[in-house]
Formats: sequence, structure tokens, C-alpha cells
Amino acid sequence: MNRLQSLFQTLRTQHPLTTGKQAIRAIDWSWTTPHKAWLPQVTGRDVRADLIAALTGAIVVLPQGVAFATIAGMPPEYGLYAGMVPAIIAAWFGSSRHLVSGPTTAASVVLFSALSTMAVPGTPDYVTLALTLTFMVGVIELTLGFARMGALVNFISHSVVVGFTAGAAVLIAAKQLKHFFGVEMDSGGHLHDILFEFFRHVLEINPSATLVALATLGLGIACKRWLPRIPYMIVAMLGGSLLALGLDTWFGAETTDIATVGALPATLPPLSAPSLTLEHIRELAPVALAVTLFALTEAVSIARSLAARGGYRIDGNQEFIGQGLSNIAGSFFSGYVATGSFNRSGVNYEAGARTPLASIFAAFMLMAIVLLVAPYASYLPKAAMAGVLFLVAWGLIDFKEIRHILHSSGRETGVLAVTFFSALFLDLEFAIFAGVLLSLVLYLDRTSKPRIVSMAPDPRLPKHAFSSNPDVVQCPQLRFVRIDGSLFFGSVAHVEQYFDRLRAEHPEQKHLALIANGINFVDLQGGHALVEEAMRRRKEGGGMYLINVKQGLWESLEQCGCLEATGGRNVFQSKTAAVRAIYQKLDKTVCATCDKRIFQECNEAKPA
Repeated sequence: MNRLQSLFQTLRTQHPLTTGKQAIRAIDWSWTTPHKAWLPQVTGRDVRADLIAALTGAIVVLPQGVAFATIAGMPPEYGLYAGMVPAIIAAWFGSSRHLVSGPTTAASVVLFSALSTMAVPGTPDYVTLALTLTFMVGVIELTLGFARMGALVNFISHSVVVGFTAGAAVLIAAKQLKHFFGVEMDSGGHLHDILFEFFRHVLEINPSATLVALATLGLGIACKRWLPRIPYMIVAMLGGSLLALGLDTWFGAETTDIATVGALPATLPPLSAPSLTLEHIRELAPVALAVTLFALTEAVSIARSLAARGGYRIDGNQEFIGQGLSNIAGSFFSGYVATGSFNRSGVNYEAGARTPLASIFAAFMLMAIVLLVAPYASYLPKAAMAGVLFLVAWGLIDFKEIRHILHSSGRETGVLAVTFFSALFLDLEFAIFAGVLLSLVLYLDRTSKPRIVSMAPDPRLPKHAFSSNPDVVQCPQLRFVRIDGSLFFGSVAHVEQYFDRLRAEHPEQKHLALIANGINFVDLQGGHALVEEAMRRRKEGGGMYLINVKQGLWESLEQCGCLEATGGRNVFQSKTAAVRAIYQKLDKTVCATCDKRIFQECNEAKPA
């Protein structure tokens, strides 16, 4: 009994039991406090800049929210609700300083196409399905964030981000043509559809609306260039609104026919609840997964784009968590699927926002505007809004970086072009997938063809160091080869073809020494390729040797059982040791008549 007590005491000392409180403390709760990374550094100047940007963003979301809700088949006020609570939650729990979440054109279109076959748009059943879908999307996003799947965004290369941003910017401007010129037309579809539709109605251009849009655009450009401290977007919108009011007063509203945003409902988002019945969950599950992948890709792409321009990095996992929490909260506050908005995020960035407080302030300002100023939104011309969005679109195109990519890399230029034109002429979300897929294909193509060069001692270099210069004399019996790249199933064929060509073109060089400091690892197939080459060389009376083997390569060869098969004694940690050992295995009858004498051992053995 005493022995058992002693044993338990020892175990308790060496392996203390974890209490419930200790287990809770051990859980990583840092995802709940991402604001600690930026909130302590906020200054009064940052708050002022964020307030100005927030006011601009709150004004911009007014007409957009109503328009997006209409596109989604939801009552108009739901577009405004989706820009309130979800925007606050996403900003507080996300990692981006400029991303603004809320309703978007693409998300609204996806929602409508998915739910319109299940219920009549605008009806209570349709709204319930939308809320349920929003909740499910949020849960999936949150789960992916907790599973630390945010690393998926690392596959979105910089060229994809630049091309996607430029393409989306052009689309933003194209979709505003109807408001810029006061034309009644369908602005849905891809760029060519919009332009074709616009040219069909070009004779219907409204001179008054066009004048307001041009004045707003010109005022914004002038203010941004010569008065950079003044919030040029607000000044431009106010100037355009006053001009429209003056034209209506002078010529009459019926003559000018300048369309305005119109009166908005003055209510805060009411509480709501998704329908989590098994039938609805089963019915919406495929749609929820598709919408989740699209929404996350859009949000993180925008966040990465703005982070690159703002000089900071985002945490993909935290962004997933922020988006998930925002949609879960939105489903209980009358909001439908929210994701990162290119329009409002671009406005937020261009308006000078510095921290996520800008998005939070904008959401609260939107609430105040809806309650107090919504009826006066009827004085805000859509043409002025279009002029401001033209400015935003222009600012989103990074011409300097585009020129840099075009002059730096043909591969990256291809990725940029595919992403850009896919955004213009295909679906916006497909542009990201196309760019990422092409980036991966080009990466695999590059890694599947590792650089392989022949090397030999160069008498022109100090201590006759090894060189890859093709003019360097080679030993008639021994070939040194350096492989820069890992040996895996994708690159094995390329390496084997090189070995076969080497054997066919230089059959007298029966000994092959691989300088392996450029090889990080081998997989099973790559290890078998080395084993087969070593066996062929031995059958022909030669051998294969490994030089400068890294720890990772050593472990990989041991794991696949290939180290001994290739010849454990044929592994050297320096070229000097390899030459000294391999020289003993060369055919001395060939050495006796050789005039190359490229190794020190050759000269030492030279007869007097």
C-alpha cells in the first residue's frame, strides 16, 4: 500500500494533473483579442482620420445597401442592416485595418441565384432562407478559421492580387456608367455586356446628370491634388449635390431629371432568427459551402490587396474568424451574407482610414444616418456617387506595380493578365481562382524542372574552385553534377531524362558525383530514381556518389530506405573528400594516357 501511495505521489509530482481552470487558461484565446495588436497604438490623429473616412463610408453605403438588397431579392432595408452589425464584428475580430464588410454585388447575385429557386424573392420565406444561409456561412467560416485554414490565402500570389484589384476597379467604374451619364440601362453582367448596353443607350445621355458627375469628379481630383488635407470625397459629393440642387432649382427637376438616392427607412436592424431545421440545413448545405468559399476568397483578397498597399500583413485565420462571427451575428440582426466590399473598402482606404475603428465608426454613423438623415438622402444624386466611385476605381489600380511586374517576369505577367481579364470578362470570383490556379501550375512547372548543371575544377579560380562554366575541362571518367531543387514525383522525370542523356552522350564517364547541397528533400519516387541510377552505374563498372548532403535530404533518404541502396559509403560531406575517394576507383589505364589532369590527385600520380 505504501508503495502504491509512493508511486502516485511520484506521478503527481512529475506529471501534475491539469485542473479545469488550468485547461481553460491553456487554451489559446488570442483570437478574441486581435485588437491588442493595433488599439494601443491609436493616436488622436488616427481617430480623426478614421472619423473622416467613416463619414465618407457611411454616406457611400446608403445607396449601395439599398441597391444590393434589391439585387439579392431582399427588402431594401436589409442591405443597410447588413452594413451595420456585421461590419462592426468583422472589423473588431478581423486582422485587416481597412477591410469593410457588408453586402456586395457579387454576394447579392450569388444569394439571389441560389435562393430564388427555393422561395419567392422578397417574401418572409425567402428572408428566412437568406438568414439561415447567412448563419450557416458564418459557422463554416468560423470553423475554417479555428482549423487554421487561413494559410490557403498564401496561394494567392501578389500578381493575382494586383490583377484582381485592377480588374475589379475597372468593373466598379463600368457599373457606374449608368449613373454617371444618367442612362437607364442594365449594368449587370461582365464588362463587355455593360459596354454593349451603354452604347445602345448612348443617345439617351442626360446632360444634367453628366455635368453633375463630371463636376464631382473634377472637384475630387482638384481637392486631392491641391488640398490633400481636406477630405476630398466628402467635398466632391457635397459639391455635386449642391450643383444638382442648383440645376433643379434653375431649370426644374422635371427638366434635369437627375436621379437621387431617394428616402430610406428610418429604423435600426430588428432582431431576427435563422431557421435551423434539419430540412433547411440539408437544403442549403451545398449552397452555403459554395457561398463560403466565394465570400472568404473575396474578403481575404481585398484585405491582402489593401494590406500590401498599407504596408502591413493580415492573418488569414483571424480574417476567417472575423468574417464568420460577422455573418453569425448578422443572421440575428436582419443582415444577409456579408463579405469584404471592394467599393467601401476602397473608399475607406482612399479616404485616409488608418485603423479598423473607421469601419466601426462608419457602421454607427450609418445607424445615425438611417435614423436622422435618411429622408434627406433624396437630395444625394446618384451621378455624384458615380463620380466619387470613379475616383475610387482609379485609385485602386496600382500602375507602378503593374509596370514593375510587366518588366520583371513573363510568368508573373501571365498571371496578372489572366486574373485581370478574367475579372473583366468572367465572374469576379472566378478571376481569383483562375489566377491562383495558374500560379500553382507555373510553380509546379518550375519546381518540376530543377536546374541541373555540370561542374568541374576551374584553374582560373582561386584554389581551383568548382565552376559551372561550360568551357571548363571535364574529367573523362567522372562527371560532377549539381541539382538545384528537390527530387519529388513531379521532378523525377526531368532528372531521369538528364541522367539518360548524360549516359548516352558521355558513356565513358561511368562515375557520377551529385553535389546535393541544393536538394532539400526527396520523396519515395525521387529516392527510387537515385537508387536506379546508382545500380545502372555499378552495372556499367562505375558508381554514383552524393556530396554535401543536407540533414533534411539525409533523413528523407533514410526514411525511404534509399541511403544504403545508393551506397552508404558513397556519401561525402566535401568535394575534396569525394575526389580523393573516387579517384581510387577510376580506371588507371585511362588516367595514364589522360592529358586533362584537372584534379590534384591526377598531378600527384603523374609519373616523373
